[in-house]
Amino acid sequence: MTSIELIVEKYSHSRKQQWDLFIDRAKNSHFMHKRDYMDYHADRFVDCSLILRSREDEIIALFPANIDNDVVYSHQGLTFGGLLIKSRTTLVTVIKCFEVIGSFLRSDFRVSEVLYKRVSDFYCRYPSQEDLYALFKMNAQLVRRDISSLIQLDARIGYTKGRKWSINRARKAGVRITEVTDITQFWDLLMSVLEERFKTKPVHTEHEMSLLMRRFPGNIRCFVANTPDSSIMAGALVYETEAVAHMQYLACSPFGREVGALDYLLDVLVGEIYIDKKYFDFGISTENDGRKLNEGLIAQKEGFGARGFVHDFYKWDLRNLDVSQ
Repeated sequence: MTSIELIVEKYSHSRKQQWDLFIDRAKNSHFMHKRDYMDYHADRFVDCSLILRSREDEIIALFPANIDNDVVYSHQGLTFGGLLIKSRTTLVTVIKCFEVIGSFLRSDFRVSEVLYKRVSDFYCRYPSQEDLYALFKMNAQLVRRDISSLIQLDARIGYTKGRKWSINRARKAGVRITEVTDITQFWDLLMSVLEERFKTKPVHTEHEMSLLMRRFPGNIRCFVANTPDSSIMAGALVYETEAVAHMQYLACSPFGREVGALDYLLDVLVGEIYIDKKYFDFGISTENDGRKLNEGLIAQKEGFGARGFVHDFYKWDLRNLDVSQ
């Protein structure tokens, strides 16, 4: 469709500095796309990240990905991957990126399909839906849709009466909010809550999260709620970008629920600590590939004035791709 010439290469460690510099400049990137984040679990995934560049070795786009048998994911170890581009990148160039990625994966790796996890638009520094149009042209199919709950912090909706009552109760009980760098107590609480309520474990181990906090001290922070004479009652581990504060992990003890500790913690995060961000993201409330909505969970988030924003997943079938194009 176009005379744009792009060269595709598989990421190698020798490209780490260039990769990370591009992430800093991309309009739809996240600190999770930095190699120090992606590579902490390199033993779990076979990396198949791609670099798209010009003949002059200028990087045009990045594609964080891993491969499992004949399927490429963007990326199973990340909340989202997608095609990462700069603000000046045009739609025609993005379409060409998809064409050459498809041909490269089909011819060199015998890949049958790509499962593509978009970067949600609220993370983007500039309008960034070129990939949606390219996926449409490639006949990719929407296969999953989760819904996150966000507060737009410069136009907040008021709390419900129940949330206000709970917050006031915590204040009267003397709950205090502090930031911690040692996450041991929080992780113990998180592990016990997830096991008791959901029979599951966090995606990360405590060791992994502590490592990531050391690598990204300005992006990963932990806050806890307690009283002077009590142990931790609630906690939140936050992934912070330029515009978004995202609740990566939340946990609350039974006593914390009685006194409203988590509601108070969230109120302090929303109204004080992250008031200058654009969005406060509570995360998703869906299960089973988005088909099951946890109504109680989303109602709690909506009680703070959060409203919905979707996160889409696409399947791109490469089996009928013409690799000679």
